[in-house]
Amino acid sequence: MAAVAAKPPAPAAAGASALSASAHILPLELIDRCIGSSIWVILKGNREMVGTLLGFDDYVNMVLENVTEFETTPEGRKKTALGQTLVNGNNICMLIPGGEGPEA
Repeated sequence: MAAVAAKPPAPAAAGASALSASAHILPLELIDRCIGSSIWVILKGNREMVGTLLGFDDYVNMVLENVTEFETTPEGRKKTALGQTLVNGNNICMLIPGGEGPEA
């Protein structure tokens, strides 16, 4: 019988190692990496905020600065500029690091 050579594994794609490394990050670690940068926060009740993340706690209550709030109403979208804002983590539906908001 002829010997069958095992095929060597294919080399990983260039981005595969970066993907696997980021796939093992915990949610609070990702939020921690966003401190000092822009974040788009989608809230309950048709509200969204974009601002610079200053800090957060274990309940994901967040302190944002230079905040723009977007509220969707039957009359249209309302845009409000806010200063420093404390967002209750119970109201957060989704966080988008580096996001520029619904108008981007």
